[in-house]
Amino acid sequence: MKRTYFFAGVLFLLIVSFTGCTSAGMFASANVTDVRLSEDNFDIVATNITGSSKAAYLLGVSFGPGAQVSTLAIARVSGTGMLYKEALKNLWENYEIDHGPREDKRVALVNVHYDTDILNLLLYTEVKLFVHADVVEFK
Repeated sequence: MKRTYFFAGVLFLLIVSFTGCTSAGMFASANVTDVRLSEDNFDIVATNITGSSKAAYLLGVSFGPGAQVSTLAIARVSGTGMLYKEALKNLWENYEIDHGPREDKRVALVNVHYDTDILNLLLYTEVKLFVHADVVEFK
């Protein structure tokens, strides 16, 4: 009987080990568009626009220097885990609140930078990502 409980416990630990959540942070693409603002063909239409997103996990840990955040956890309890996508979406929503829709405009983000805030407790970890940027509109 003890042997059955032992094998059931080992099986449970294996299942839990292979069904957890993991996130390796943002995807830094090698083919990024380079915006050169050397000519007088643009206007700065917004400065320091901010977007944010967050996700929380149980039985995990989050870590990472700078803009890249990695999380290893058993289960996500809030957020979708797509921090960079959600933060950029929120940034554009915040832009449109003050400056109207961006459709039919030739706008680009410049001076983009990321900040992270990580909370690690024994049973709970939470990651917040903030994106800050200026918006230029080309003439």
